[in-house]
Amino acid sequence: MADYSAYSYKMDKTLEVLGADFGSVRAGRANAQVLDRITVPYYGVDTPVNQVASISSPDARTLMIQPWDGSLLKPIEKAIQTSDLGINPQNDGRVIRLVFPQLTEDRRRELTKQVKKYGEDAKVAVRNVRREAMDAFKKQLKKGELTEDDQKKCEKDMQDMTDKYIKKIDDMCARKEKELMEI
Repeated sequence: MADYSAYSYKMDKTLEVLGADFGSVRAGRANAQVLDRITVPYYGVDTPVNQVASISSPDARTLMIQPWDGSLLKPIEKAIQTSDLGINPQNDGRVIRLVFPQLTEDRRRELTKQVKKYGEDAKVAVRNVRREAMDAFKKQLKKGELTEDDQKKCEKDMQDMTDKYIKKIDDMCARKEKELMEI
């Protein structure tokens, strides 16, 4: 019979990527994950901010970034300004503060659309894994490694697995949209 673990692993990875994408969508509160994709040049290598500085959250809407090397203040500030965060960093010479403004209704709707797009991308990725599995089952049938009945059972199992992951993606999207629409 077929081994589904490789396909299950790929679908799990898709959920992880979706979770990381959702983490980068800010929901009006300070969340250090929004900085995960921001890198600064450090000894000639682009390094994520969270690897060159300590990041803390003194209150619900503020992030404080304190680089371990003081010479990184300006590069971190510049990287945040050029990113798609839409927040202007405040540099006091020792730390950088990011104050997250309350989200407007329009911005919430924009972010909800972005969440839906991430969800659709994840669904496409899961369906691609299903297609890959179905193709593998057809090849096994042609080689004589699977009977027709076994192939049908494998395809049904794969479809059931796909449906389960699509539902998880829908649930994740619904939770993130709910979080975004909270005032």
